[in-house]
Amino acid sequence: MNMGKKKGKRHETSGLKRKELNSRLLEIFTSNPKKTFNYKQLAGHLLITGNVERRLITEVLNSLKSSGYIQEVYTGKYRLKPGTGQVTGKVDMAAAGYGFVVSDSFPEHIFVSQNNLNHALNGDTVKVNLYARRKSRGPEGEVTEIIERARETFVGVVEVSNRFAFLSSDSRHMPFDIFIPLEKLNGASDGQKAVARIVEWPKNTKNPFGEIIEVLGNQGDNDTEMHAILAEFGLPFKFPVQVEKVAEKISEAITNEEISSRRDFRAVPTFTIDPEDAKDYDDALSLQTLPNGNLEVGVHIADVTYYVKQDSEIDEEAYERATSIYLVDRTIPMIPEKLSNNICSLRPNEDKLCFSAVFEMDHDARLLNEWFGRTVINSDKRFSYQEAQQVIDTGEGACKNEVLVLHDLAQKLRNERFKSGSISFERDEVKFELDEKGRPVRVFFREYGTANELIEEFMLLANKRVASLIGKVEDKNAQKTFIYRVHDKPNIEKLEKFAEFISKFGHRINLGSSKKIADSLNKVLNDVKGKKEQDLVENLALRSMAKAEYSTDNIGHYGLGFKYYTHFTSPIRRYPDMMVHRLLSLYMNSGSSQNKNKYEKKCLHSSKMEQLAVEAERASVKYKQVEFMMDRVGQIFDGIISGVTEWGIYVEIIENTCEGMIHIRNLTDDFYEYDEENFCITGKHTGRKFQLGDPVKIQVQKANLVKKQLDYVLAE
Repeated sequence: MNMGKKKGKRHETSGLKRKELNSRLLEIFTSNPKKTFNYKQLAGHLLITGNVERRLITEVLNSLKSSGYIQEVYTGKYRLKPGTGQVTGKVDMAAAGYGFVVSDSFPEHIFVSQNNLNHALNGDTVKVNLYARRKSRGPEGEVTEIIERARETFVGVVEVSNRFAFLSSDSRHMPFDIFIPLEKLNGASDGQKAVARIVEWPKNTKNPFGEIIEVLGNQGDNDTEMHAILAEFGLPFKFPVQVEKVAEKISEAITNEEISSRRDFRAVPTFTIDPEDAKDYDDALSLQTLPNGNLEVGVHIADVTYYVKQDSEIDEEAYERATSIYLVDRTIPMIPEKLSNNICSLRPNEDKLCFSAVFEMDHDARLLNEWFGRTVINSDKRFSYQEAQQVIDTGEGACKNEVLVLHDLAQKLRNERFKSGSISFERDEVKFELDEKGRPVRVFFREYGTANELIEEFMLLANKRVASLIGKVEDKNAQKTFIYRVHDKPNIEKLEKFAEFISKFGHRINLGSSKKIADSLNKVLNDVKGKKEQDLVENLALRSMAKAEYSTDNIGHYGLGFKYYTHFTSPIRRYPDMMVHRLLSLYMNSGSSQNKNKYEKKCLHSSKMEQLAVEAERASVKYKQVEFMMDRVGQIFDGIISGVTEWGIYVEIIENTCEGMIHIRNLTDDFYEYDEENFCITGKHTGRKFQLGDPVKIQVQKANLVKKQLDYVLAE
């Protein structure tokens, strides 16, 4: 490579950003693995003269050196460290068969063609050899080693002929059929859905060889399809027989000795509020007026860890699952139903063991005192959200005094929370009415009302105060290992893009301090309610945020505006809450701090399983939406453009939120070009524009249940 000066625009002090400079320097070294470069040669090659960038070069060189990418051969002379032309990362595979390798240690995504993936699949951890960068393209490479497979099993439809069989995967990330020898079908028939495991993948063959390990049933059957979704994400749909047997042996009886060791709330007015179809009631609220006139609010949480002992068979199964899964038509519980729906569930008119957070408050919802510990309760009433909402709206009904006082306190807590920087992301939930065969006959929205807010505010308060109790210490050396629910600050570039987009609708985001961002974002989310762009803006706002996750390192919760936050209130359905209960109990009894690395690994596992559960839940919603639209092919609906890509536009139907695609090939009136910056496609000759958020009228062209896809065409 000619390292001499080139003609071109020079970068002054406001030119290259650190990330870009890091990438450009790595490109030079990986393209010239045997050459050495000094600071001046690198600056000259990059056409840099500004002092700020020159200092930045030195900083980036030191960073690359400490990261092990380059070595200083002698003072001021650097070269690529031998063997560093390789990068380790995970494959993010496109439906077309090519992929990108994403690495924490490399600043850019590395493009890998289908031929150079060398049997690597989506999610696999791989080693990649970097190529010299081509003009106008990002870094490119070839997979040289598959370090770890993300998965070895795939769900799909079995195709059988006289001489051989294949499993055609449902996943868009699996572009190859799996060859199944006839003797490895294990009872699967042509057209059935099944799970196959890859056994081998010879180097020079296109298709992997596998065996059927589970037959799910006939394609189109509701149970089969729901089990297929769970299997696709590696999630269970039944408990091991041994775990069920252990659960059946657990006694429901509560001894007088156990009751006497706990604070007794059985005489205090107490109730639960849950979705109408819920069976696992893991939180209850109590209220009583104290002699001094203040209010005592009890947040009572099912004492799951009393029944599920650490490292028991049930505990190990709960840890592996990490969360309950809520598909459209069923719940797959984290712990066996004898515990989740019976023993631990805070059912009315039954004595139940709890781990409680009890707050003394004045009538303005100011917190005056708090207590945490084991309790026994007896719930007076099981409300659905609709029933509790009716009490709030009419002022009449069971437990009306307690419900109305708690509602008043919750609204005051809520107002204070938003004043302090919390962001409002409440959205109406899409629900389905199903017939006896599980087929959707109606799509509707479950509204989020003030009864939901009542429960939410006291759960947030309990979670915040538990986290503060353990996490808020003056001496950092006294900090004890704990489980936090953390939410990082948003990526400023994503926020800037979001702000630019919503400005097209006349909305503004103040990108100053965290508080100003939160306040202006809340204003936008409130302003869009009832407008055509509401769903779109809410979706994009969520996408601009980081994902909340579990960690032993507390960085606070940006979305809630809390410095300390954990999950304490749902141990029936979340394993991190069980860990929090155990650690809280240990530390309240003067126990020593636990192994941080051990719990951090558990946090990572819980975050991963939570994300898989969310993806499975979304897949079940998408499946039911497509199934619902199958009877509506040819019908015309009003929609909103919810996504724009180079291959077409996504449209969400307003009345039922069913999203489908209008392929660009079906826009035949012009040649349309994709404009990524402005979220639109534009006709080259007519100038006709389709932009994110635009209203359109569509006709349903096709509903593909296998791929969970809806195809639309313009109705005009």
